Amino acid sequence: MSILVVAEHDNQELKKSTLNTIEAAKKIDSNIDLLIAGSNCNEVADNACKLPDIAKVLVADKNSYKDFLAENMGLLISKIGEGYTHILAPATSNGKNYMPRVAALLDSAQISEIISVISDDTFERPIYAGNCIATVKTSDPIKVITVRTTAFDECATEGGSATKELIDDDNDLEISSFISEELAESDRPELTSADIVISGGRGMQNGENFSLLEGIADKLGAAIGASRAAVDSGFVPNDMQVGQTGKIVAPNLYIAVGISGAIQHLAGMKDSKVIVAINKDEEAPIFQVADYGLVSDLFEALPELEAKL
Repeated sequence: MSILVVAEHDNQELKKSTLNTIEAAKKIDSNIDLLIAGSNCNEVADNACKLPDIAKVLVADKNSYKDFLAENMGLLISKIGEGYTHILAPATSNGKNYMPRVAALLDSAQISEIISVISDDTFERPIYAGNCIATVKTSDPIKVITVRTTAFDECATEGGSATKELIDDDNDLEISSFISEELAESDRPELTSADIVISGGRGMQNGENFSLLEGIADKLGAAIGASRAAVDSGFVPNDMQVGQTGKIVAPNLYIAVGISGAIQHLAGMKDSKVIVAINKDEEAPIFQVADYGLVSDLFEALPELEAKL
């Protein structure tokens, strides 16, 4: 067996999601190569050579890969991937963009967002909004896989001496072009690295009511999250979602407000050191995992809590 991992980077440094994906690949086999496709990305490749779990770093340094356009990346990966039994990429916006094209070009059925490796042809992935875990077995000769990176640890970053091989393959299909990108700015800590997280669920009733969480979050220095139900209801954007289909968090304090406690949400916050639940339904499953619970109408409890902070 041989595995190709497609690196996530910004032409300056490797992203942590690459390290998680390599760790997932190690559970399949130890024969792992890493593909760095980008523009002026030689420094990224040099650092990748230090990864102890990588045998060879393949470098496609062309302007056509600068912005990781799906058509160009998909063709490149499919060509290189013909020599491998497995192709893995992080389930990021980039990976979700080009990996389906890779699968189509290789006539393989993509296995998306795996959270566990059972064997070299059998994997686990969440389905039904994370409420169930499917075990998927594939007989495709080339297995095309995206990895839910929060489900795997990061691999080591020092001690390796991989060889570097240049790929002289320029696939500019000129089908699409990059226009621009913008990052949302916030004074609050990032959700996955915050010490305190306060999250709202369907019990918030609408997006405007999430403002009730903002005052508490500002006083506590907390990040604001949401359940899948709140996101699906259109209350808040998807990047706030905590859970198996969103972000995995493990803060010192997690406050769940109006969240019933679906399995997929619990999977995203169960490692929090202290869990506090506020819900008017005393039978809500969230109370079974909470260290502290308050049975109360959240529209009364939240203003009172903010006033006392």
